Amino acid sequence: VAIKAVSRDGIRRWGELPDGTRAPLEIVLLDKVSNGFPGVIQLLEWFELPNGFLLVMEHPEPSQDLSRLLRAWGFLPEAMAWGLFRQVLQAVRHCTSCGVLHRDIKPQNILLHVASGEAKLLDFGCGTFLKDTVYTQFAGTLSYSPPEWIYLKRYHGEEATIWSLGILLYQMVCGKHPFRKGPNTIWDQLPFPARVSPGCQHLVRWCLSIRPSDRPALEDLLCHPWVQDIPRP
Repeated sequence: VAIKAVSRDGIRRWGELPDGTRAPLEIVLLDKVSNGFPGVIQLLEWFELPNGFLLVMEHPEPSQDLSRLLRAWGFLPEAMAWGLFRQVLQAVRHCTSCGVLHRDIKPQNILLHVASGEAKLLDFGCGTFLKDTVYTQFAGTLSYSPPEWIYLKRYHGEEATIWSLGILLYQMVCGKHPFRKGPNTIWDQLPFPARVSPGCQHLVRWCLSIRPSDRPALEDLLCHPWVQDIPRP
């Protein structure tokens, strides 16, 4: 198992569990998604202490997060990236079905079981309840936030999620973040190595459409030909 300590002083957002218990929002969200789905880290138990809370979560062994794997390998073979990306899509779909928006999808928050290749989405500390209306507060990692947040300070949950999924897939197959940091980001330049298939390139470019309404819905991603078909090695 893994144990996470949360200081009471650091808790900014609270929620309510089904039995009416008041708890940090992270615990409430984990409780909603921890119903046995294999692609999301499961909250096993939690305890309230005088100065904070302890969260007891599953932790497959041996395992490592995706960012460590990318640092070691540089980039992933496309067939491997395909398998991991499909698992992440299913995890996001599960969260959506539970009414949860993760808001911090990135390699550091994807745990890989070394032996089986099973991926799990973890760390719901930036998450919130999913809603159809616009969000005007940001939580997560700024370099994975979409242009509409950078320029307009507003975003919709699914559209921002799709953007972060596009960055994630680009990182897996190219080994680096697609955009330079700083105010002069050129959003529409996405160079790909020749080894990346046209289908994968199309999917990434679609996810990283500048206009939010041009991005695919989550179900569109799941039905995309590249996601449906196993890439050739």
